Amino acid sequence: MCGIVAYVGQRQAYPVIVKGLKRLEYRGYDSSGIALLHNGLHVYRKKGKVADLEEYLVGKDLGGSIGIGHTRWATHGEPSDRNAHPHTSASGKLSMVHNGIIENYTQLKQELLRKGYTFHSDTDTEVLLKFIEDIQINNECALEEAVRIALRRVVGTYVILLIDQEHPDTLIAARKGSPLVIGIGKGEHFLASDATPIVEYTKEVVYVNDYEVAIIKPDELILKNLGNERQTPFITKLDLEMAAIEKGGYDHFMLKEINEQPSTIQDCLRGRMDAAAGTITMGGVQNHLTQFLQAPRIIMVACGTSWHAGLVAEYLFEELCRIPVEVEYASEFRYRNPIIHPGDVIVAISQSGETADTLVAIEKAKEQGAIIFGVVNAVGSSIARLSHAGAYTHAGPEIGVASTKAFTAQLAVLTMMALKVGVEKGTISTKRYEHLLTELASIPEKVKLILDKAEAIRKIAEKYQDARDFLYLGRGYNFPVALEGALKLKEISYIHAEGYPAAEMKHGPIALVDDQLPVVFVATKDSYHDKIVSNIQEIKARKGKVLAIVSEGDEIIPSMADDVFVVPEADEIVAPMLSVIPLQLLSYYIGVAKGLDVDKPRNLAKSVTVE
Repeated sequence: MCGIVAYVGQRQAYPVIVKGLKRLEYRGYDSSGIALLHNGLHVYRKKGKVADLEEYLVGKDLGGSIGIGHTRWATHGEPSDRNAHPHTSASGKLSMVHNGIIENYTQLKQELLRKGYTFHSDTDTEVLLKFIEDIQINNECALEEAVRIALRRVVGTYVILLIDQEHPDTLIAARKGSPLVIGIGKGEHFLASDATPIVEYTKEVVYVNDYEVAIIKPDELILKNLGNERQTPFITKLDLEMAAIEKGGYDHFMLKEINEQPSTIQDCLRGRMDAAAGTITMGGVQNHLTQFLQAPRIIMVACGTSWHAGLVAEYLFEELCRIPVEVEYASEFRYRNPIIHPGDVIVAISQSGETADTLVAIEKAKEQGAIIFGVVNAVGSSIARLSHAGAYTHAGPEIGVASTKAFTAQLAVLTMMALKVGVEKGTISTKRYEHLLTELASIPEKVKLILDKAEAIRKIAEKYQDARDFLYLGRGYNFPVALEGALKLKEISYIHAEGYPAAEMKHGPIALVDDQLPVVFVATKDSYHDKIVSNIQEIKARKGKVLAIVSEGDEIIPSMADDVFVVPEADEIVAPMLSVIPLQLLSYYIGVAKGLDVDKPRNLAKSVTVE
C-alpha cells in the first residue's frame, strides 16, 4: 500500500526522493515524510499529501546525498504527524520506513516496554525499528546483522529501508511480501516500491526477492539471505518510458488512462493475435496447453476490479472451453480450506502483481499441486515470478487509483486465452472462432469511437451528480460490467452504488426504486436483450430514472430510457470491453463535477500489498 523511495549516491538526495514520493503517491497519501543524513540525522514528517510535506520543508536543512522517504496508507494508527514515517530509533541514530504489516508487533512491543523503551506513535514500524536497535546493542553487531536477526522473529509482510547516522554512505533494505526495486546508476542507487521513480535516472534494475537483505552504497550492492549467504543480483532492463508516467496534457491520470485504451488493448493483442491468419500465439498458454485442455477446473483468484475481470472470464471459459470455472475473492480463498486437486489451473489476476491476498492464495494453491497462471500488468512483479506461466497485459503504468485500462487489458488477455484453449480443445467451431477473432481485433477502433463521444457522457454525468444512490443492472457478460460500473462510481464520486444481475432486481433491490434513483442498465444487444427490456419496463413502472448503455441500431430501449449512450455493436463475448468505457467516463465526470480528487480517492491506495 505505502510508497517508499530512497537514494544513495553523489547528487542531492532530497529532490530525487520528493519527486519519487509524488510518483508513488497513488500508493497512499495519508501522510508523508523524509529522512536525510547531512551533519546528523534530519527527519521531517507531515500529515496529508506530499505537497503538504513540501510546504512544511521550506527553509529546512535538506542537504545530504543519502535519504529515505515514505508516503503512507494508514494501517496501524490514524493519519497524523506522529504516525507518519520515517520513524527514529531510541538512540536517535537510526531512521526507517516500512511498507507492510508486522502481525506480531504487540508481542514485540511488550518485550521492549519491559526493557524500558517508550513509544511515540501507534505504528508497528516504530516497534520493529526499536526491536532492531535493541538487537544491535545487545549483540554488539552490525546493523545488517541486527536486521537479519530481527526479521527471523517477525511475522508479517515488510519492505524496510534504514539509514544509520554512524554509516552515512550505506542503506540497508529488506523485503518479504511487499515490492522493492533497486535502480543501478553510475556511483548511485535508487530504491522504490515500483519503477516509476527510477526510470528517469536508469533503466537497469534489480527486483529484490523475499527474505533478502540488501546493503547498498553509492558504488556497491550486496544481497544476502536471512542466513547471511550472498545472493547474485539479477539485473533487468526496464521497458518503461517517462511519457507513460506523466499526464501528457490531460487534467487527470484517470482521464488519460481511459483515453489510452484503444492503444493499450491494441498493445495487448499485438504479436499475439492475427485475425487474418486465424491464429493466437501465447507462449504461456502454449507451453501449458495440455494442463489447460485436461484441467478439471479453472479457478480465477483476484480482488476488486480484477475479480470482475475474472467473472467475465468465467463466462468465457465455460462457454468457449466447456471447463468448469470458479471465481474466488483472494481475501476469502486464502483463509478457507479450499479443495484443490492436482491439475486444477489457478488464474491469478492482478494489475500490480503484488496484491497481498492474491499472492498468499496462489502460494497456498501451488503447494497443493495446482498450475498457477498469472495475468498481470507489472513486469517482474511477485505474482509473475511465483506463477508457473502467465501473460502480461501490457497496459503500461496505471497511476490513477481506480483501475480503468488495466481492466480492459485483462479482458483482452482472458478472451484470447479462452479462444486459444477452446479452438485447441474443439469446443468452438472454426467459423465461430474466426468470427470472434475479427470481433476482438475491431475492439480498439470501436473504443476510440466511444471516446470520441465522451462529451455526451459528461452531460449525463452532470445531470446525475447530486444523486445519493445508483443501481447498476446487467445480464450475462454485462452483469460483471454492471458490478465494475458500480465500483467505479463508489471509488471516484463517493456515491453509494450497487451492481446486480438484472433478474435479481425483483428479489430485493427493486424496493429502493423511486423517482430519485438512477438505474444504469448495461443493455447492449445480446441473447438477453428481450429480458433486459422487461426489466427496464419494471423500473419505469415505479418511476425510476433509467440510464442505458445500448448498441447501435437499438430502437426499443432508447424509446424507454431517460438517457442513453450508444456504443458500437459487437458480439456479446467481447462487448464488455466496450460497455465498460461509458461507465468509466460516467464515474470520472461525476467525480470531477463534485470537485473531487479522482486520481487519489479518499481512503484508497492503488496496490493493496497489506491484508
